[in-house]
Amino acid sequence: MLGRNYILCSDAMKCPYCSFDDSRVIDSRDVDDGVRRRRQCLGCGTRFTTYERVQPASLFVIKKDGRREEFNRDKLLVGIRKACEKRPLPMGSIDKLVDDIEAELYNMGKAEIAGAVIGDMVMERLKALDHVAYIRFASVYRDFTDITMLKLAVDSLVSSAVEHPPGQLPLLPDESLARAGGRRRVRR
Repeated sequence: MLGRNYILCSDAMKCPYCSFDDSRVIDSRDVDDGVRRRRQCLGCGTRFTTYERVQPASLFVIKKDGRREEFNRDKLLVGIRKACEKRPLPMGSIDKLVDDIEAELYNMGKAEIAGAVIGDMVMERLKALDHVAYIRFASVYRDFTDITMLKLAVDSLVSSAVEHPPGQLPLLPDESLARAGGRRRVRR
């Protein structure tokens, strides 16, 4: 479904092998949020695949200092990937998270959105996805100035009713370990 603010990607495609400017579409198929096209270069005859997705009209992010910057999906994806680095997450979960946030932003129907709104959306989703990634993202996004602020964020996460996601160890040890000062007994 294309709304009035959407445009399709250009049909002009350079060959990735010989850089010829023209290709012929052999096959087109709908995929998740776009179109997969099988193409053949009219210069060298090589076949290649392209993926096209609908690009919504421009959306601007209002930064903390008042600057306006065009929304950049890749910048959001990089930030979330850094927070989720080396975490045991299912394949595609980060991409789906970014897709969901991007869709929600465009569905708001606004031309400008505060960066804080985007940051809060990311934190809400990371909290449900992975607690460690949530704390990592929060430490940058909330710009913790000292360890006390970080401890408050961890404590609020632990005290909230949110269970740790399946397949992930708890953020902090059980109550019994916490009462013992957090020390674990080493068996020899």
